Amino acid sequence: MLDHGQAPPLAPAPGAPRKPAHPLLRRKPVEQLVAEGGQGEGGSLRRSLTMWQLTMISIGATLGTGIFVVLGTAAPKAGPAVTISFIIAGLTALFSALSYAELAGSVPVSGSSYSYSYATMGELVAWVCGWCLVLEYGVSVAAVAVGWGEYLNELLDGTIGVTIPDGVSAPLGEGGFINLPALVVVLLAMVFLMRGAKESARINSIMVGVKIVTLLLFIGIGFMGIKAGNYAPLAPLGITGISAGAATLFFSYIGFDAASTAGEEAKNPKRDLPRAIMLSLLIVTVLYVLVAFVAVGAMPWQDFEGTEAALAQIMTDVSGHTFWGVVLAAGAVVAIASVVFAVLYGQTRILFAMSRDGLVPKVFAKVDAKTGAPRANVVIVSLFCGTLAAFIPLGKLADATSIGTLFAFGLVNVAVVILRKTRPDMPRTFKVALFPITPILGLLACGFMMFSLDTATWIVFGGWMAVGLVVYFQYGIRRSRLATAQPTATQPAAAEK
Repeated sequence: MLDHGQAPPLAPAPGAPRKPAHPLLRRKPVEQLVAEGGQGEGGSLRRSLTMWQLTMISIGATLGTGIFVVLGTAAPKAGPAVTISFIIAGLTALFSALSYAELAGSVPVSGSSYSYSYATMGELVAWVCGWCLVLEYGVSVAAVAVGWGEYLNELLDGTIGVTIPDGVSAPLGEGGFINLPALVVVLLAMVFLMRGAKESARINSIMVGVKIVTLLLFIGIGFMGIKAGNYAPLAPLGITGISAGAATLFFSYIGFDAASTAGEEAKNPKRDLPRAIMLSLLIVTVLYVLVAFVAVGAMPWQDFEGTEAALAQIMTDVSGHTFWGVVLAAGAVVAIASVVFAVLYGQTRILFAMSRDGLVPKVFAKVDAKTGAPRANVVIVSLFCGTLAAFIPLGKLADATSIGTLFAFGLVNVAVVILRKTRPDMPRTFKVALFPITPILGLLACGFMMFSLDTATWIVFGGWMAVGLVVYFQYGIRRSRLATAQPTATQPAAAEK
């Protein structure tokens, strides 16, 4: 009841966003997401990336550990049919990639699937998605860095005849107490990322070129060592083995969505982001299948057990000379470093978007005026990922990353359906084919892959989600810009149509 003389509450302005029944369901209008693009605390991100550079970012984030390292984990599960496992994992990624491409062209912002969820399913779902992306990007940086040390040792052994002692090149539980090489490669990536997006993209493109040439070289030399008998039996562990291998190898496709995290630094995001996502996935899938086919043909699948530098070993065995193994190891060192570099970039941009929305501390959205890079963000994320890489084994990191990624990809498939229904007239530079069948298949494929992972991985995922919800309800829900009705420093809140 109003007191006498108190003015009645103002009616909402026409077109103003309607307040949801519950704060957890509040959505951020697409127009507001786009209008705030690039704006940070004290500065703005710079639009400098071309379509080719965006493609290289996605390839850089994807092509690396999956084929150089995780192949050694998946081959013992699937046998020679590991090639089929790669194809299944690639198809799973393709369904989600189509949804990513449509949303990236419609909502070209740095938050990737976090922002898409915020616009379609509300703040709580967006937070859960963002928290999964921290698992996907942040933890995969650590997982990739762990594999980098294996090939560095191969390179050192083949060139100067020494290796880094296990005590400082292996994590706890695997014969050491710290993985120093893994920590070093993360810190090197941090130094380059602090220079800004344009300079970082140039370095990344060079590294991507080196690793593509390296894999083509492996295919050419390894093909000469193929023995038909190594392909029989094709699936010694049956369909179960193939699906288990595919679930593990899905880790290999993590990163194709990295271009979508560069939405606020692309010159023409609506046109270039969808193209970069699809082109990068095509290139990566073709290379994966060819390399896997040659690898299991040149070396019995049982021999992959326990090796994280299988390709270098195959090159040496087939050629009869250590030189080619050293060349492969050198290429792998560059290749895996580029994955660390590109994925670390993606993680910082996602946290940038979440910080701008008030869900994580403001320091993650602070932009350096000179470089146009969120330097404090880069340092904090790098130290976190470097610590994980130094002390946690690769296998545990890879599986935890896969389940977080699959969950986020599933939400993207849901988001594209919701946005089609709620905003059918929104301009779209790319549309998912066979809608809504394709995103539904993408969602089902992600669910199938998630349930192919073991119980321990689900327990880790459940614990991660529990921690995330505690952080949200203790911090994010009260500091959300939508909750406090605070527009960004440079943009007013936009109305949702």
